Amino acid sequence: MTETAKTGHGLADRIAAYLPYLRRYARALTGNQQSGDTYAAATLEAILADASVLDGAKNDKVALFHAFHVVWASSGASLGQADDHLSARAQEHMARLTPNSREALLLYSVEEFRLEEVAAVMQLEQSEATRLIETARAEMVRAIAGRVMIIEDEAIIAMDISEIVRQAGHSITGIARTRTEAVAQAIANPPDLILADIQLADNSSGIDAVNEILAQFPHIPVIFITAFPERLLTGKRPEPAFLITKPFSEEQVQSAVSQAMFFASTETLAA
Repeated sequence: MTETAKTGHGLADRIAAYLPYLRRYARALTGNQQSGDTYAAATLEAILADASVLDGAKNDKVALFHAFHVVWASSGASLGQADDHLSARAQEHMARLTPNSREALLLYSVEEFRLEEVAAVMQLEQSEATRLIETARAEMVRAIAGRVMIIEDEAIIAMDISEIVRQAGHSITGIARTRTEAVAQAIANPPDLILADIQLADNSSGIDAVNEILAQFPHIPVIFITAFPERLLTGKRPEPAFLITKPFSEEQVQSAVSQAMFFASTETLAA
């Protein structure tokens, strides 16, 4: 094996475990799987060309996300040309937000970086990272509020999620425990967003329920809830743009709901 091959293999070992989360972050940031994957791929190419970003790093995940932000910033953080009316609406919303605020909020609330790690990823003072997170929360709550349907078979979890969603300014159209209930509720009272668990009460699939709903209402954004996000972030299309990892925090749910409403993503999973 050549020295170059050994180096590349070593880099892959160091960052492989974090790639699913970088891709999740990139998709949430851009609102589009293809765009997110393009930025993630460009990050890996940059690291292969110059691995110094990982030299001396105490935390390879922080270093990887920092490398992504270098690429993201150098591109002008551009989403490119909107390919449909949903993308156009998302970009219109983007223009109203304080620069860097969404990035800081996603890193902190969804990717669960500590404040000092958010600051390190974005190369900011910790006080500035805190200010950006607070700004993003306020701006996204003002940007859009909507009606949310919850697909969750555990009653306590469903109640917890519904309370978090209501506190964020949204309303609940209903809570479904099975695929059949979910489809019936969505048809009777179409929501603005769906929060769906994967495994449901009758051993049916939340993925199947969502895909059946989206066959009739293709523009409803979806957030999947799972204890194993790496199983869903496989690189195979289609993938969900938004995932909440169990056990989840109030901040994760609020941030994911705001993000999904913001971008109106309709990307779903194959069964």
